[in-house]
Amino acid sequence: MADLRIDFAGIKSPNPFWLASAPPTNSGAQIHRAFEAGWGGAVWKTIGAPVLNVSNRYGAWHYGRQRMLAINNIELISDRPIEINLREITELKRTWPDRAVIVSAMVESKPEAWHDIVRQIEDTGADGIELNYGCPHGMSERGMGSAIGQVPEYCEQITRWVMEVASIPVIMKLTPNITNIVLPARAGVAAGANALSLINTINSIVGVDLETLELTPSIGAKGGHGGYAGPAVKPIALNMLASLCTDEIVANSGLPISGMGGITTWQDAAQFLLLGASSLQVCTAVMHYGYRLIEDLCDGLSNWMDAKGFATIADVTGKSLNRVSEFKDLDLSYRAVARIDHDKCIKCNLCYVACNDSAHQCIDLVSPNGEIAAPMAYDVRSNGKQDAIHTRPQPVVRDEDCVGCRLCYNVCPVDDCIEMVELPSGRESVTWSEISQQNSAVTEDWEEMKKYREQVGIHIH
Repeated sequence: MADLRIDFAGIKSPNPFWLASAPPTNSGAQIHRAFEAGWGGAVWKTIGAPVLNVSNRYGAWHYGRQRMLAINNIELISDRPIEINLREITELKRTWPDRAVIVSAMVESKPEAWHDIVRQIEDTGADGIELNYGCPHGMSERGMGSAIGQVPEYCEQITRWVMEVASIPVIMKLTPNITNIVLPARAGVAAGANALSLINTINSIVGVDLETLELTPSIGAKGGHGGYAGPAVKPIALNMLASLCTDEIVANSGLPISGMGGITTWQDAAQFLLLGASSLQVCTAVMHYGYRLIEDLCDGLSNWMDAKGFATIADVTGKSLNRVSEFKDLDLSYRAVARIDHDKCIKCNLCYVACNDSAHQCIDLVSPNGEIAAPMAYDVRSNGKQDAIHTRPQPVVRDEDCVGCRLCYNVCPVDDCIEMVELPSGRESVTWSEISQQNSAVTEDWEEMKKYREQVGIHIH
């Protein structure tokens, strides 16, 4: 059975799953229940400057019948007095010595303020400190949160202040509300941080109520931007994680990275590990499904690791990073085409519509007697599985015209009905970088590009 224990910058926990700093880690009583459920650690909801919260606080983005694909949060850091938080952290760590307890902190940009909060946190017996440079709302208007995270020089300066007095591991949490996530990460490396974490929430307005015309959430008929999180942000988080783990300075620093941003399932967790994370933080999924989620996360990840032959979390971390490539280094001669499994096809023709209207018009509708049917030439009133299968035309891909865009695969509602298969292109493997080096005129002049295509047999339609 796979060993899920981790040692993250000296912070140990029985599994890689930590609750992220957020509403699920607002009090000792909550985290106590989470640890009973099996969570390996928790990052305490950010403590620091005095705040007052508003009501409502959470908006959400739903799509169809799927609820809360993303959440928009305008709740600020902890609104409970700091001494209460510190007392509960102390009690929690005494009760759960084997679990990771990290405290998120955010105070004004003065060295004495940071020195003071670090010392208070260390007195609780906490295992680590996470510097919140990410919250994009409220606190940023006061010069904290993402107002710091968006300026690498500020990140470096404040982290240096923290490292002057810290004796426990310090994790620098990054904001995604920046053009290049690598720059603040490098600032963390330069300042001597012990680890990095990402991503914090993304600046967003989640929607407008079409009945009242008010923003969501509405606070007395007014609203504003907030932090966007949940399953919808996972692709952004994965990209930023990979950017750090493939950056020469950040990767060579050896700093471990705690990954977060839309982790809901064990499959999500495995993907974050494969792209370089060595601990994992979860928030929105817990706000949706509760602490019991940890059972599925641990069981699923453990079973997958066993099936793949991974004995430890360290064995998984970064295993897919060698597959991250820039476009200029991709093989332009690689060829894939769509294959439709006619036994699984329900003839909804969504692949045909998508290809015909939005892609490369390489799917035909073929009638039961083998003739190409015109769109809507069949009886659209046919319904029910047997009727549809026997009367509707079958979508068929023309290999010679398919460019392998994968749109049909993405829209098909039936699992494994469409797959992308590799076919020989008849061309030598070549990248854009190689073409540029061998004949730069091809990459700079359309006429030369036309000649090149004719020479190697590339037909654009």
